[in-house]
Amino acid sequence: MELKFRKLKADEIDCRVQQIKPNGLTLLLYKDARCDQNILDETVGAMNWQRHHNRDNANCIVSIWDSEKKQWVEKEDTGTESRTEKEKGLASDSFKRACFNWGIGRELYTAPFIWIQAKDCNITKDDRCYKCHDRFVVRHIGYNGDRITELEIYNTKTRTVCYRLGNSANEQNELEEAKIEPHEVRVLEQMMEELGTDTEKFLKYYKVKKISDMTKADYVHASKVLNSKIDKANA
Repeated sequence: MELKFRKLKADEIDCRVQQIKPNGLTLLLYKDARCDQNILDETVGAMNWQRHHNRDNANCIVSIWDSEKKQWVEKEDTGTESRTEKEKGLASDSFKRACFNWGIGRELYTAPFIWIQAKDCNITKDDRCYKCHDRFVVRHIGYNGDRITELEIYNTKTRTVCYRLGNSANEQNELEEAKIEPHEVRVLEQMMEELGTDTEKFLKYYKVKKISDMTKADYVHASKVLNSKIDKANA
């Protein structure tokens, strides 16, 4: 059975504030469990998939019926607890991660570093930390193969577009200072493995000892180069 799920649409992607600083904040893109359920229903049919949880909801197994082999095919992953509704949050997260294993929303792993400048949002501070109660939504997203190449984020409170995929001067400075995320490390490792890239030469080129030492700017450049080589190899 050859199964491929479609890419997420803009209104299926949510934005979550990751970190807030005096001069701006960073956003992460994510999907919710309802999105996974809808795409499973749409692609394989509501009667052809199922989910099971074990280890007190820490693990989720998503099974899809293979009509050719006449058997259920399973993929499993582990979730983490949410700050609220502990058990429900754990079940939801493990389900979403299992769906990532099936390929639903995996393109989110290629999301760029999203920096929202302070002038484009409302950042406040109390005695303990910086806060922002603005709501951010993905208004447009575009793909080249399995990678995100176009992205527009809208701030519903200020009623303005606060981010477009591209490197302004301020954004480039942030890219050059911030270290890459664990999921970005995995993306580069997978692409390098697919190409058979010499790790030692790769690290030497970016002047780092390990991939996790790379900056966001390094990641943007490296992922573009590696993706271009993969496209040529598969052409």
